[in-house]
Amino acid sequence: MAPLIASIWVFAAICLAVWVASLITREYSWVDRIWSVIPIVYVWIFAGAAGFADLRLDLLAVAVTLWGARLTFNFSRKGGYAPGGEDYRWAVLRARMKPWQFQVFNLFFITIYQNVILLLITLPAFMMFEHRATPFGLLDALLFVIFLAFLVGETVADQQQWNFHQWKKRETAAGRDARPRFLQTGLFRYSRHPNFFFEQAQWWVVFFIGATAAGTVFQWTVAGAVLLTLLFIGSTVFTESITLSKYPEYADYKKRTSALIPWFPGKKADAQLPQVS
Repeated sequence: MAPLIASIWVFAAICLAVWVASLITREYSWVDRIWSVIPIVYVWIFAGAAGFADLRLDLLAVAVTLWGARLTFNFSRKGGYAPGGEDYRWAVLRARMKPWQFQVFNLFFITIYQNVILLLITLPAFMMFEHRATPFGLLDALLFVIFLAFLVGETVADQQQWNFHQWKKRETAAGRDARPRFLQTGLFRYSRHPNFFFEQAQWWVVFFIGATAAGTVFQWTVAGAVLLTLLFIGSTVFTESITLSKYPEYADYKKRTSALIPWFPGKKADAQLPQVS
């Protein structure tokens, strides 16, 4: 239980730190700024508690570190760590709520709930720690390969999105009307949010690795993957409501394109859209 208790102490300290930081700075994306770091801390706590002698835990620690490094890089280049780099959705939400309502939302949802998710998605490592006697097998190896495949998929999706927005900035700076106004090609032809899909999928794989160690999928640690999925569903609905208010043509894109799981576009797909680079 020692690594679990240590993780809970880290969780409590992080909750306090990001909540105080939000009150001092009046910026509410501090959880976003630690999102790619704290899960790494949690999994290395479990790997270290096992004396770095458990292959399953060691590989998980490396895999999650790669996940975190990629996400940190992508978040950084978009200005997420810069002063004022707050998630634009919080500003929209603040405009719809009374100040005291938003502060309650800040404490219980932004700070506590999201940090609960960050802890829970890593707790399959606790199952691995508790079942270190279970030998590392072919299924474990396959699951780690799938995790890395999803990691590559998310990297590609984020790069395509980055390239599109850089192109859009150049077009706007040159005084041209950038069309299309939102990304609809590459992986985004098959899913409106492929990066969201791959992000969730990686943590479902982590759950299954823990379940493999425990010998059953009936594990309470599934709560992390479930809550993460629910968070992304809510985030997707909110994000798309904002996008649709800015771009009416997004409604047609929604009709022909899968929301999350990549799938073939509908028969009503538009004519070939211009490629951006």
